[in-house]
Amino acid sequence: MRALCEFTAKAGDLDLRFTPSPTAQEGVAGHGVVTRRRGAAHGADYRAEVALSLEFEGLRVRGRADGYDRAANRLEEIKTVRGEGAMVPDNHRALHWAQAKTYAWMLCAQENLAEIEIALVYFDILSQQERIESARFEAAVLQAEFERHCRCFLAWAEQEIAHRMARDTGLAALTFPHDDFRPGQRALAESVYKANASGRTLLTQAPTGIGKSIGTVFPALKAMPGQQIDKLFFLSARSTGRAVALEATARLYRDLRRDDGAALRVIELVARDKSCEHPELACHGASCPLARGFYDRLPAAREQARQAVRLSREALREVALAHDVCPYFLAQEMVRWSDVVVADYNYYFDRNAMLYALTALNGWRVSVLVDEAHNLVERARAMYTAELDPIGFRALRKTVPKALKRPLERVNRQWRELAAHSDAAHEVFEAVPPAFIDALTQCCAALLEHMSAAGPAQGRHEAELERFYFDALHFLRLAEQMEEQGGKHSVFDVARRDRIGHRSATARGVEAVPCVRNLLPAPFLRARFAGAHSTTLFSATLQPVDYYTDMLGLPARTAWVEVPSPFRAEQLEVRVATRISTRYRDRERTLPALVQLMGVQYAARPGNYLAFFSSHDYLQRAAELFARCYPDVPYRLQARGMDEAGQTAFIDGFVAGGCGIGFAVLGGSFSEGVDLPGDRLIGAFVATLGLPQVNPVNEQLREHMEQLFGRGYAYAYLYPGLRKVVQAAGRVIRTDDDRGVVWLIDDRFADAEILALLPAWWRPSQDSLPRTTRLADSRHNAHHDGHHAEPPSGQDVAGANFA
Repeated sequence: MRALCEFTAKAGDLDLRFTPSPTAQEGVAGHGVVTRRRGAAHGADYRAEVALSLEFEGLRVRGRADGYDRAANRLEEIKTVRGEGAMVPDNHRALHWAQAKTYAWMLCAQENLAEIEIALVYFDILSQQERIESARFEAAVLQAEFERHCRCFLAWAEQEIAHRMARDTGLAALTFPHDDFRPGQRALAESVYKANASGRTLLTQAPTGIGKSIGTVFPALKAMPGQQIDKLFFLSARSTGRAVALEATARLYRDLRRDDGAALRVIELVARDKSCEHPELACHGASCPLARGFYDRLPAAREQARQAVRLSREALREVALAHDVCPYFLAQEMVRWSDVVVADYNYYFDRNAMLYALTALNGWRVSVLVDEAHNLVERARAMYTAELDPIGFRALRKTVPKALKRPLERVNRQWRELAAHSDAAHEVFEAVPPAFIDALTQCCAALLEHMSAAGPAQGRHEAELERFYFDALHFLRLAEQMEEQGGKHSVFDVARRDRIGHRSATARGVEAVPCVRNLLPAPFLRARFAGAHSTTLFSATLQPVDYYTDMLGLPARTAWVEVPSPFRAEQLEVRVATRISTRYRDRERTLPALVQLMGVQYAARPGNYLAFFSSHDYLQRAAELFARCYPDVPYRLQARGMDEAGQTAFIDGFVAGGCGIGFAVLGGSFSEGVDLPGDRLIGAFVATLGLPQVNPVNEQLREHMEQLFGRGYAYAYLYPGLRKVVQAAGRVIRTDDDRGVVWLIDDRFADAEILALLPAWWRPSQDSLPRTTRLADSRHNAHHDGHHAEPPSGQDVAGANFA
């Protein structure tokens, strides 16, 4: 019944204003209070939880009505609210009445009633008071409305059944969109297919340039019919990754078209701030024109959207604006009716992830593809980290209503205690101080009570209260989970900064930034992997294997496959500059030699190069010296905070047949996800090991990893750093015809444990420049410290037939 009404009966405005609502436990308790009252007043004439079922043209509708008073012939639908001032949005009220009327007709049909009274009971869990709306309806009127809802649902359901059959038929006959697989691509595709067929998690390292997107999307789609997979989620850390996935699915469309729409529906999800047409307006009908009447116009927009070839960000916006509805929330609706969803990591892995929640709620069988999966470690840490902003809190205290001043002042006192605890600019605590937790918990309770009485936020100050409430609630929940796990995955620390954001323990007006900091995301991610039928994590840099297994909490049955590189050693000259140190203390002294190396290489083979540095400051100093020494060589710089337009212009400067050097930051926008084949890029200089900065946070991570895994330095510094180096170097060779050079500039690149972590296909090349050494012939799968477990064999995920 609920599914029927939610699809057919919502009407009116979209209203996203926050209204405090009861928890599930409070809702159950509230229902119990009302039904006990009725039982006490009406005795055996009152029945609670009345089971009802009715069929209409092959559709069976079932559910439980909250209560029925036989003597009064009155059916009740009970809804719990929090606070007498709680506003029930009109679209919710329309849904509530539709539910009550549906139950009423089902009861009339069951009891042969000619009419019935319907009561919508809103029960306030705070005051324990009831607000009742009631009306009497003839059974024939209720029957007509019920049948209208059923016909609407049936029309869509039959259409969806036909779509699913056409989709599965098309996918079963789907062929690879190219004449043949690239070298290495078939092995990748077979592994992905087999992982989906066996319902396993797959971790696979595949080199750049072999077409990983189509090599993973194609086999995952092929597995969908046989495994009865409902949806495929392609998750990426960057917008460029989403674009490549959309392009990969587009190549398959010509074989999956029907006369009445697309047999494969693909949708791209983007962040709310990037898809909102009116960011200055609030999300409700009284403010935003695209929220006004949203549910009235949604059916027509949904109908047009289902026929689209692909719902990219631009296509979805076009459909939404044609029907005057919000693009962001139309996208959320269309997720339910799409086969492939292309989105950011956070849509599935975040604490409040929409795709994961819908999967669990609807019982979907999903396959998940995680693009550039090496990024998931840091992204997941950020998802499960919470810090409180002292500047925003100070501003909030100045504007709060009088009733909230005391609870906020209690928080302020405990916050100041954190700041005064020691003189260190950064301090790690054994646990979140109980007094701070108590003050913050009481403050949240007071804020909730205030918002329950005041109703939805109307102005900027109320919106700031809401923002702090949600930030504090997130902080408290992560703090609770940290305590439950005994500090195994997270720690509590306090950074002390001056009021312009610099770390400081001595400046006047020091601000304390309390933070529940996640160091090990594995415990949070395990449920996400368990919720998918199959998950494939792929990247060009996923070794050592056990680092990612430990960090991400991969299942015990995870299969590991390393796809051999299709590229040949003679395609890439890898040179190591062993007489140059890029350590911070040595940079000023060695910068002239570094610049000279770049100039000599450019003179030997002019063309397009990228030069990667560990920071913007280092990059700037190198570029300035290079410009003075080699004024005739064109160059461009990655600027701080470069926007998307600037990034595009930077990359567009690497034209075929062009010359010049682009200076960029390692680990930034241009060190991965950039495809510059042929002579658009012929070389790269990597003037750093990419090791994260030594600071209190990273030292805290190192100590924690040492305690958990005995590999503190490797897990906190070495593996993340060299992963960035290999990613950056991977920009040079993109096709079988490419030729290029990579300079690894630092004496530490000659160390055996460093060489063991570099790609196996990199080989020594003749070194014509002075003061360098050739890269040693070290294998990528040689573990640096000798006590990594061997990765599981990938042989059991090979052999799938795509003929």
